[in-house]
Amino acid sequence: MFIPRRAVIAAAPLLAYPLSSEAQAVFPTRPLRAILSFPPGGAIDAVTRLIAPRVGELLGQPLVVENRGGAVGSLAAGTVAASPADGHTLLFDASQHAAAPFLLNNLSFSYDSFAPVTQLTSVPLLLAAHPGLPAQTLAEFLALGRARAAAGRPLTYASGGNGASTHYAGVLFQNLAGFEVLHVPFRGGGPAVQALLAGTVDFHIGTAGSTAAMVREGRLRGLAVSTAARLPAFPELPTLQEGGLAGYDWNEWGGVFAPAGTPAPMIDRLHAALREALFQPVVLERLSTIGMVPVASTPNDFAAFVRDQKALTGRLTREARVTMD
Repeated sequence: MFIPRRAVIAAAPLLAYPLSSEAQAVFPTRPLRAILSFPPGGAIDAVTRLIAPRVGELLGQPLVVENRGGAVGSLAAGTVAASPADGHTLLFDASQHAAAPFLLNNLSFSYDSFAPVTQLTSVPLLLAAHPGLPAQTLAEFLALGRARAAAGRPLTYASGGNGASTHYAGVLFQNLAGFEVLHVPFRGGGPAVQALLAGTVDFHIGTAGSTAAMVREGRLRGLAVSTAARLPAFPELPTLQEGGLAGYDWNEWGGVFAPAGTPAPMIDRLHAALREALFQPVVLERLSTIGMVPVASTPNDFAAFVRDQKALTGRLTREARVTMD
């Protein structure tokens, strides 16, 4: 199993984050709620349920997982935003957290109503094409895309729906590649991959875990990865940056938030417990299996990351006029 160097660094002793004796003594005082912004059965749901028992042991109170998927994660987010800022109710959200403020109107809360705790995971994406597409390499794919766009027959790409992370992956691709590609939304990542397998669309930029087996079997053609560095699982595949798309670095991610105003000692205690639970061998093995990378960033680093994600997503939303319709 490959464990990135940053994962080893993040797994440093918890004593690096000392907690006040008062925070340790009084928090938590009752079971904690993990409100997930996605339905049961997904990869992040599985990881959350894997770490929940250990988090409960470390904190001395159980972490109870509740799924409240729907409305670009706003159902779960609204629940947590309205909860007391006492550290007992947490939002487990994903990349949609950065997109929702620009896609949804008339919300009863603000997406500024959260205190970042930690980024749990990063999920690299893989650009895969249908084998029937006459492009064997990334360079040939880009040349084909330019030619098709110039002829008024742009390449088509599948996403998991309007406003999904895979939609934004395609928007960023078009923005940096400099030629038009046609978005074809589906109801979820599974149907998007099935459409690619059937040849209904030309390509898809989706999680490496969702297409890796099909690429290895030759049912799909892997052409590039979305990260700034190559993936150990596919060392032969170039990054999109290597292909000339300077600055392309797009991952799906999962992270934990508390209501705004939650005291810093509580945030630190939550972060320490989540980090230790995330780096259990059984969890690392599961992450490797489903193509996820552990992160466990500090609250400050995660706050900066979320700000950057919102700035980029907001710009892409405006430029491409992304809507939920």
